[in-house]
Amino acid sequence: MSLTYSSYLKVEELLSLQQRLSHGPLGPEHDEMLFIIIHQVYELWFRQMLHEADELKRRLETRDHPGACATLKRMLTILKTLVAQIDVLETMSPISFNAFRGRLESASGFQSAQFREFEFVLGHKRKTMVEHHRENAPALRRLERRFSEPTVFDAFLRYLEASGRPVPDALLGRDVREALPESPELQQVLIEIYRTDPDTRQVCELLVDLDEGIQEWRYRHVKMVERTIGFKPGTGGSSGAEYLRATLFRPLFPDLWAIRSAL
Repeated sequence: MSLTYSSYLKVEELLSLQQRLSHGPLGPEHDEMLFIIIHQVYELWFRQMLHEADELKRRLETRDHPGACATLKRMLTILKTLVAQIDVLETMSPISFNAFRGRLESASGFQSAQFREFEFVLGHKRKTMVEHHRENAPALRRLERRFSEPTVFDAFLRYLEASGRPVPDALLGRDVREALPESPELQQVLIEIYRTDPDTRQVCELLVDLDEGIQEWRYRHVKMVERTIGFKPGTGGSSGAEYLRATLFRPLFPDLWAIRSAL
């Protein structure tokens, strides 16, 4: 049998995965289909973002400046799509969501292993987030690997070092499982780059765009949750919107923000 569009993309298998659990007077709740599809699409985009983040690290480590910039621009475009999907989700009213919310039991976006992987690869590592997936062996293996791997910013530091920049040894030899601390020494290097090196400055600004894009997605996510469930607890045992608000405005690459006042 020759390869077809459907067989290549596994379309029939894909379309079999939207299985509603609700039971209303007229059958399953209409908006549950939208809820499932939106979140399945998110998981596919998270997979692509992880794929791109690995490529970004490779291109930074090999000093492929055009390739790194192209990869960052693709990631930024995907982030815009992730934010735009919230507009679609917000067409669902609180009444519609609450009609099937109880069927979710303990299921929650808080449990997305791929999003935690993405946080880890960007440097936001917390061992507690690994522990939450002890009962999901494949997810646990991926998270443990990501937790122990260098981050995108570590690859960026190697990119700077290979370009002859005096990156502090403490950063190059740090334990990559720990949060990246702010470094006044690195900030001085970055200030010099901004003033004298347009190409490297472009990479820096694209990383800032990525950081800002993640913060924008978090903000839109918080507001969507607030308008849908208010201040009710989250289905996965989190505090819902309160937990999400606590994640706002935490930069992933603090040194790239800290230098703004000195430029």
